[in-house]
Amino acid sequence: MADEKITAADTPGLEPSDERWRRILDGTAKIFWKLGIKSVTMDDVATRQGISKKTLYQYVTDKNDLVDRVLKHLSFCYKCDIDAVRAGKDQNAIDESYAITTTVAGQLQGIHPSVHFDLEKYHPEAFRNMVENKQREIHECITDNMARGIREGLYREDLNIPMIASIYIARFDMVFDGELFPPDKFNMHDVHWELFRYHVRGIASKKGLDYLEKKLTKERVHA
Repeated sequence: MADEKITAADTPGLEPSDERWRRILDGTAKIFWKLGIKSVTMDDVATRQGISKKTLYQYVTDKNDLVDRVLKHLSFCYKCDIDAVRAGKDQNAIDESYAITTTVAGQLQGIHPSVHFDLEKYHPEAFRNMVENKQREIHECITDNMARGIREGLYREDLNIPMIASIYIARFDMVFDGELFPPDKFNMHDVHWELFRYHVRGIASKKGLDYLEKKLTKERVHA
C-alpha cells in the first residue's frame, strides 16, 4: 500500500472506503470507549490492534487527527443505525421513539466515564464538530417524530415543535455533564431511558399516554 493518507474519512458523514481503515477505526473506538481517550497513546492503539505505528500514521497525522476521524466514523455508523430504525414498518411515532432510544442507549452502553471530559478538554475542535453534527441530527429526528405523532393522534396537537426540539437537545446534552450526572451515581443507559419517558409523557395525548403505558408494561415483561 502506498504511504499516502486515505482521504475518504476527511469528509464528515462519508464512510471510509478502505476496509482496513474501517477496522482500525472500529477497533480504536472500542479502545477509547473502554479506557478513555487521554490515557490511550498511539502506541496503545497500534499494539492493541496488532498493527505497526507506521501503518497507523499512513492514515492520520497525530492522535488528535485520529480522534476526529473516529468520531466522524462513529457518527456515520450511528446515523445509519438510526435511519434503519426510522425506516422500519408497522410502527407508530412512539414505537419509533422507543426503538431509537433502544439503539442510542445501546450505543452509549459501556462508555468510559471520562470520554466526554477527555473530548471536551483535550480535543475541543473534534468535540465541537461532533456536538454540532449530533444536534442537527437530533433536531431533524425529533421534529419529524413529533409531526408524525400529531398526525397519528398520539401527541398533543398544540405542541410548539421547534421549541420542544430545542429543549430536547438541551436535555440530551446535559446527560453528558459529569457534574450533573456523575458516573459513580448515574448509569448513562438509565439516564437516557428516563429522558425518553420524560419527553414522551410531556408531549403525548391521552391516546398516546395509554399506548405508552401498555408498551412499557409489555417491554418490562419481556425484559
